Formats: sequence, structure tokens, C-alpha cells
Amino acid sequence: MCAVRYRPQRARHSHADAPDTTREFERLAALPQGPEREELSSRIVEAWLPMAHRLAAKYRSRGEALEDLEQVAALGLVKAVDRYDPSHGTPFVPFAVPTITGEIRRHFRDHTWDVHVPRRVQELRNKVRTAIRELSSAVDDHTPSAERIAAHTGLSQEDVEAGLEAIGSFRSLSLDASTGDADDGFSLADTFGHSEPDYETVVAKEAVKPCLRDLPERQRRVLYMRFFRDMTQSRIGKELGISQMHVSRLLSKSFEHVRHQVEHDRRPARPRCAAGARTARV
Repeated sequence: MCAVRYRPQRARHSHADAPDTTREFERLAALPQGPEREELSSRIVEAWLPMAHRLAAKYRSRGEALEDLEQVAALGLVKAVDRYDPSHGTPFVPFAVPTITGEIRRHFRDHTWDVHVPRRVQELRNKVRTAIRELSSAVDDHTPSAERIAAHTGLSQEDVEAGLEAIGSFRSLSLDASTGDADDGFSLADTFGHSEPDYETVVAKEAVKPCLRDLPERQRRVLYMRFFRDMTQSRIGKELGISQMHVSRLLSKSFEHVRHQVEHDRRPARPRCAAGARTARV
């Protein structure tokens, strides 16, 4: 005969400090919209705030600041006070608790995810997380596989995998987070790639090549001597038997020709580039 494990039932909070606001609610229901109703509603909300704060405290272990949760719970309490109708015969506590907890859960669903996740995937995440907790409750049990979770929940394996991925989407990692041993000095940011500036240089070279081929032989030679042999204009002039001013004019003319082609030539055979005289230096 197998031993049966019983879980002790936790006693519900009795709300022993709950204020008696029966008359206030009856009066509130009879008042029209206006300053008097707003003032009475505020007094009722203030009287029931301890209950709202207790409900908020139940969720403080989920990564949200308690002060933020208390504000959300207070908003739910305001809605409960505004919607409560004592003529229905239902006490305020059974009406207010679902309203307040629903507001808190909506806050977690809509505002606390670092990565936006559709509601359906959020629900899958909750089911998968509950299944992992239930299946991992045995001693020395490992994290259950996706197949085991699917069998336990009745979900498809695809839905289970989506839920598993969503578990890591609630909170994002800092770029300063360590990738392994805290002493190795490497962070998550160190694993990211960087843009390679030489790629743009390659594109610029290929774009300018056909433009340079259209230049006269003398202008191509002047460009080669200036930018590939790093010769000064004076030295180029001496070697070609022309003045330094003439060399400067030839360079300017070459730059203008290349710039005109790469910026205005629309022929499909010619690659286009936003480079001008700067690309000629490559």
C-alpha cells in the first residue's frame, strides 16, 4: 500500500482588521457623482488599504518592487469600491479580492515583461513553469524534458518549447552580465560582433574602379603617383615635366570626373557609389 502524502491546508486570512464600512457603502450607492461622493469613496479606499497591501505582498517574490505592487493593488481597490453594489447582498471582501488580484496579475502580464510576449505564449509559459515545478518535486529528480512536460500538461511539444523559451523572456540580462566564470572578466557584451569598416572600403574601391578606367592615361598616372606612391605634387610635376599647379589642376579635374560618374551615371553596368574625391585616395 502506497503512502499518501497530504498537504496541510493553509488557513485563509480572516481579515480580522477589516473595517466596517457597510453604512458608508450604502450611502455611497445613494450619492450622485460629485465632490461628496468622491470624498466618501476616498475614505472607504483608505480604510481598506491594509487589505490591498496584504494582497500585493503575496507577489513580492516575483521581481517587482513591493511599492509598485502596492500602487497597483490600490488601483484595483479603487475600482472595486467604485463598482461594488451592496444591494446585491455580497460582502465587500469576496468582491474586492478578485478585483485587486486581477489588477495585479494584469500588471505582471502587460507591464513587467522585458520582451513583449503574446498573451497566448505567456499562458503557455505559466503552464510549463507549473508543470516543471510539479514534475521536479521528487527528490533527486532532474529538470523534466519537453516530452515529459507535454505528456503531463496535454500540450503539444511545440507549445511546450514556446513556453520554455518564454520563461527566459520575463527578465533580460544586462550586457555587463558574466558569460561564465566571474573571474574571467568577460561579459555578454564581449560576445557581440562589431561592424567591419574595411567592408565599406572594399565597396568604395569596386565602385570607383570603372570610373578611373575612363580617365585619360596622364590623369590615371598622376593619381597613381599621388595616392599609391605617396608622391608630392611638386615631385610629380618634376617627373612629368609640368608645373606643380598643372598637377593640382589635373587632380581636381580627375576628382570632378569621378564624382560626376559615381553620383549621376545611371547606366546599370556601372556600380553606384556616394564616394567622391575621397574614394580616389583609396
